[in-house]
Amino acid sequence: MSLLGTPVPAQAATGEVVVFEVEPIPLKVYTDPSGCVKLPPAAHVLINQTDKPVRTYSDPLCLGPSLTVQPGYGTHVAPGSGSFSV
Repeated sequence: MSLLGTPVPAQAATGEVVVFEVEPIPLKVYTDPSGCVKLPPAAHVLINQTDKPVRTYSDPLCLGPSLTVQPGYGTHVAPGSGSFSV
């Protein structure tokens, strides 16, 4: 946040966030992600291959409680309407 109370835009991460849904669906790859990204409906696992921490949320708007996934790590995500942000 800036001193005036307006949000400072997030800088894009370098690398990829990879999301696994189910076996018949190809991996979803987000290259150099920035801001809030809605996860696919069947998202099951998120892997952070960027140079910045990624936060996962259980809602589609990156609001509420979140889990931080450090670079080089992954996490299970609940199928439905989740999101992630960088």
